[in-house]
Amino acid sequence: MKKILLVLFAGVLLFGCSTKVERVDTTTARDLSGRWNDTDSRLVAEEMINDSLSSPWYSNFLAQNGRPPVVIVGTVENQSMEHINTNTFIQNMQRALINSGKVKFVASASERGEVRTERLEQDEFASEATRKAFGQEVGADFMLSGVLSSIIDQEGRRSVVFYQTNLRLINIATNQIVWNGEKQIRKYILSRGSRF
Repeated sequence: MKKILLVLFAGVLLFGCSTKVERVDTTTARDLSGRWNDTDSRLVAEEMINDSLSSPWYSNFLAQNGRPPVVIVGTVENQSMEHINTNTFIQNMQRALINSGKVKFVASASERGEVRTERLEQDEFASEATRKAFGQEVGADFMLSGVLSSIIDQEGRRSVVFYQTNLRLINIATNQIVWNGEKQIRKYILSRGSRF
């Protein structure tokens, strides 16, 4: 009898603690904690794409070179007080810019290392007809880098979190910063307990 009651009690506990999952559209904004989320990442990417392509550096480069600029992604630092994967909005930007046909990207340093290793292995193992030669890589014209920062103002259960993302394009040949984009996001949060 005790075993039956124990099984029933365990079943009630498991049922009462079950998780409900609901699929939502990726463009629907749902802010649960007030921390950086997918909506913030999307807003940053959209702002940076529009700003970068409408700035003079882009039309100047096209006029001088007659081809789309080639960009490499450098370091985008997270200097906020949260764990934020900056790669999310950088990948969103990169995908949109590549698909627009207006900007070309080359592989990052870590990706290049893998490709170069593959090329070395092809030298030894691939047929002459399909082997890829060294010295054919496309050099980047610009490096994209930046920083994501935050400021938190909190009193009691209320807080305001301010995020600022700055991205810049640096001309690799001259070290000139040709574009400096900025996106700011401010959130007001009223919480039941301490948030930070």
